[in-house]
Amino acid sequence: MLILKLLLIPGFLLLISLAGKRWGPSVAGWLSGLPVVVGPILFFLAIEQGPAFAAQSAVAALSAMFAMIAFCVTYAQVAQRANWPLALVVSLSVWAVLALILSLIPASLPFSIAAAATALLAAPYLFPKVQPVVSGSAPKSDKLVWRMIAGAALTLVVTMLASTVGERWSGLLAVFPVLGSVMAVFSQQTRGPAFTAALLRATATGMYSFSAFCLVLALTVPNLGFGGFVVAVAVSVAMLGVTRQLLAKPAPAPSPN
Repeated sequence: MLILKLLLIPGFLLLISLAGKRWGPSVAGWLSGLPVVVGPILFFLAIEQGPAFAAQSAVAALSAMFAMIAFCVTYAQVAQRANWPLALVVSLSVWAVLALILSLIPASLPFSIAAAATALLAAPYLFPKVQPVVSGSAPKSDKLVWRMIAGAALTLVVTMLASTVGERWSGLLAVFPVLGSVMAVFSQQTRGPAFTAALLRATATGMYSFSAFCLVLALTVPNLGFGGFVVAVAVSVAMLGVTRQLLAKPAPAPSPN
């Protein structure tokens, strides 16, 4: 399992980096909506703690979609005005505050669905309106290596914490912005704030796939056991295909006062 944790996230980060180089930030961010972090974490929790524990953690992870999208919006906005250290600190602080608030609210699938739906529907209106320069220089190989190392380190920390703090915080920590943090920082360093904002906006679009995975897993794993993961992954991939057409739509303009 340790080898899987060390290889899965760095490999996926490499795939996203190559996608960003070939097709731009929208496709790269959209692909990051796949449950490549939360899926393995919940799978490991199901093995170690049982399917019921994993199902409750999935409910918490679904509600944490609110905090995750808030992280993306905050980083994208701050990055237009400041360098990456400040953008990262502010956005992670927003995630932490919202995660703490969510941890104090009694676990409930209807509440989690409402929180995720609110964030997903509001997200397109909250990102900065930018036009990324896709033709900029792609990340160098050494940048990719550091990106993959950072992703592996963050994944190990999150999974180690998730297995010790109970089902509620396990689910919340499973949605810690591992991919988001690494991609945002390195994208801002190498491609600029406009590219980063476009990538994070597409990430929020891809989160429909992520949310579908958590919802289906919470509903199926208590009865199907590990078979629930198969169903959840299938639905998640199908949802990713459905949201592909949303990437072509321009950011909605704010309503006039």
